[in-house]
Amino acid sequence: MSAETNVPSYWLNWRFFLCAIFVLTSLVLSSFLIWKHEGPRKRKKRGDDDRREGGTGVVYDDETWNTCAARIHPNWLLGFRVFGFVTLLGLISGNAIADGAGIFIFYTQWTFTLVTIYFGVAALVSIHRFRSGDNFQNGVSRVDEEQGSYRPPIHGEIPNVFKASNGHQRDNRSTRQVATTLGYIHQILFQTCAGAVLLTDGVFWFIIYPFLTSKDFNLDFFIVIMHSVNAVFLLGETFLNSLRFPLFRISYFVVWTGIFVLFQWIVHACVSFWWPYPFLDLSSPYAPLWYAAVGLMHVPCFGVFALIVKFKYMWLSKCFSEEP
Repeated sequence: MSAETNVPSYWLNWRFFLCAIFVLTSLVLSSFLIWKHEGPRKRKKRGDDDRREGGTGVVYDDETWNTCAARIHPNWLLGFRVFGFVTLLGLISGNAIADGAGIFIFYTQWTFTLVTIYFGVAALVSIHRFRSGDNFQNGVSRVDEEQGSYRPPIHGEIPNVFKASNGHQRDNRSTRQVATTLGYIHQILFQTCAGAVLLTDGVFWFIIYPFLTSKDFNLDFFIVIMHSVNAVFLLGETFLNSLRFPLFRISYFVVWTGIFVLFQWIVHACVSFWWPYPFLDLSSPYAPLWYAAVGLMHVPCFGVFALIVKFKYMWLSKCFSEEP
């Protein structure tokens, strides 16, 4: 039986103090990285012209709706996003109807809802571009339709560099349109979901289910769905879209988890009830170690998804470079 969580003695101790330092320090460092890197960098003023230049934190409009290869029309990505949003919304709604609103005490449902929101925003971005009727005018495809050549981005380089029909490389960094606020939200949601989905599904299938659940625990339909379908749809989105994956945006992933932890602390300080995940229980002498371990897991989870994106572009480069 867990200790009562709404009494001062539960919180006024060294265990909570260490956990609070770890969580708050992570949030502060993440906020600093976001402030430092997010958005286009400002150039020095030249006369009255205050220009901005690209950087790791810039998001271009064509990256939000275009596909990774010219042979895949952006409308396929649009259709996939709409289908993903409708499916995920139906599943999370069905889970809430079947098991009640109490499911949203879990990080799993938080993440599943975030993925649903991502597909909704992504669908809106694609629909807006579809209705504008200029899918290939304001952006550049990574694979040139005439030659079928592909050049993946390298570290620190803006992607969507292609070979023109005369064989010379063209780089339209200076003319590409920077994404709107919705475009930035779309990119941030994508990278936050990427890490959160791997953390959610990885912790459940490799830690909670094998080691922390009772022997008579049975998997039901929604438990399996909540820890699998989100990853399937997000991987499908990843293989289709042309979004980059700057590593500094792990900060949003950390902030997302930090908000969940703070929410849990506030709720349990007001009302005494069981913790949704055993390793969140601050009554255990190993609580600081658990918090640190789960916190450090953010790095490999985000890193694995970054590798998936990198390998996708390596595979595209290899496939198209072998073509005559």
